[in-house]
Amino acid sequence: MTGKGEDWLALTREEAIDPGLPICDPHHHLWNRADDNHAYPHYLLDELLRDTASGHNIAKTVFIECGSHYRDSGPENLRPAGETEFVEAIAKESERRHAIDGSAIVAGIVGYAEFRQGEAVRALLEAHLEASPTRFRGIRQIAAWDTNSELWHRNPVPPGLLLDADFRRGFACLAGYGLSYEAWLYHHQLPDLLDLARSFPDTTIILNHIGGPLGVGAFATLREGVFNYWKHYISRLAECPNVVVKLGGLGMPIGGFDWHTRPAPPSSGELAETMRPYFLWCLETFGTERCMFESNFPVDKESCSYVTIWNAFKRIVEGFSADEKARLFHDNAVRTYRLD
Repeated sequence: MTGKGEDWLALTREEAIDPGLPICDPHHHLWNRADDNHAYPHYLLDELLRDTASGHNIAKTVFIECGSHYRDSGPENLRPAGETEFVEAIAKESERRHAIDGSAIVAGIVGYAEFRQGEAVRALLEAHLEASPTRFRGIRQIAAWDTNSELWHRNPVPPGLLLDADFRRGFACLAGYGLSYEAWLYHHQLPDLLDLARSFPDTTIILNHIGGPLGVGAFATLREGVFNYWKHYISRLAECPNVVVKLGGLGMPIGGFDWHTRPAPPSSGELAETMRPYFLWCLETFGTERCMFESNFPVDKESCSYVTIWNAFKRIVEGFSADEKARLFHDNAVRTYRLD
């Protein structure tokens, strides 16, 4: 287990900065993995609302697929729709609670599909939309791959997935349903994403976790080189008007910052100092119209609390205008995911 849990998080306490600023958190997960080697194997609505109610003004959230609660029967290719059914029920309960206490609403859902099915993926897209007609917004098929197999995610991903012809045949189906694509990959795969974005200009691509700059394994001693490579391709991606970027994800251990190993969690000031060069480059290249802050909880919760991570984001843009802050913390996410 890489994280240390709630008692460790409590060692660093902060009050929320600018607590009235409305926030739409466009990236969190919900799961129940009792056997998972994660600091937070159980993260459902109660845990989410405990975080969102901890000081900041979280109005809405977007769930991002995490391989949770697939159907255990029926056609194999349709089983991922079970995750959408699972989250749809949670979203309805969040609306019920919101009516009582004003807590955050799970307003959007992003599910999983295997695009290498080609045209056959339509059946799964339609199953997702049937499971959640008003909240389902897009697909994430993780593309993160590295020669270091320890960096692979739930299912091994082949190199060059985004360039695969079968993948692209399935990907081409998204636009007809008005669905977006969540791109989670590592920095050295950004050229593949650039090619994908140019090939499908009518599909919105949402880059997760600023494109995954790695700082572990072979990249542990190459931070400056990784940063410069990442900067180059972020600026190239910014030339594609169909690409939006999420500012977050640096709390994951793969970034190599090792906050999760400290005796106590870092302060928001420490987080902001490290994150600032990355986020400001995204803001410089994409502009405040195509960036949005994300918590990536409970994954980034291995490094800091919900209050602390949003405080860090607010510190980074403290000199920005009120309109710019509104876009970065709320309006861009609401527009991108069509939550109105």
